[in-house]
Amino acid sequence: MALAPRLIDVAVPADAAAAVLVLHGGASRGDRMMVSPAQLSVLRMIPIARRIARVDRRRLAVFRLLNSRRGWDADRTPVRDVHWALDQVAERFGRRLPTCLVGHSLGGRGALLAAPRPEVRGVVALAPYVYATDAPTGLNGQRLLIVHGTRDRIADPARSAALAQELASRTAVGYVSVEGAKHAMLRRHGVFSGLAADFAAATLLGSNPSGLIARLESGERWIRV
Repeated sequence: MALAPRLIDVAVPADAAAAVLVLHGGASRGDRMMVSPAQLSVLRMIPIARRIARVDRRRLAVFRLLNSRRGWDADRTPVRDVHWALDQVAERFGRRLPTCLVGHSLGGRGALLAAPRPEVRGVVALAPYVYATDAPTGLNGQRLLIVHGTRDRIADPARSAALAQELASRTAVGYVSVEGAKHAMLRRHGVFSGLAADFAAATLLGSNPSGLIARLESGERWIRV
């Protein structure tokens, strides 16, 4: 059976001014490649997508992407699914909307590597599973935010910090370390979801930032909370 990505509506105003694409993680499970809407890596992004949608239901379109397959391999990575989803959003609205990518784990990796797309204005990578070599080429003013728990034992926060250092010479990058948080983002979940929503609002809608986003806007690039 052919595996194909799917785009799920969260909030789709008719006259959307901008869009957010929410990307799940999830490693492969042996020969089980199909992405299930019920797998935990998919489910944990639902409340984050809903919180982002509450920012402005009149101007902000929010979608969740279900990847064509689990994990990440040389033949097909989630980055291709992100490009497909961005094209689908453009086709739906008849134009390319300014977009923020919000991804967790491998979804965060995919979001960062898809950042050079011209419609992408910003990326939020939550506990991203990355390597220092994952710096995308062709960035043109995109704003990046990496949020990582200090007790993550699946995606090494040292690797995401090293990547942030590498990217800082190319574009605006903020890095927030969340004290005591693990990979699943269950502990201190509000920090992760709140930063994703606030960053998307500031980046796409020009909303006046507050709290941690205001600190990042003022030039503070490395924050521990």
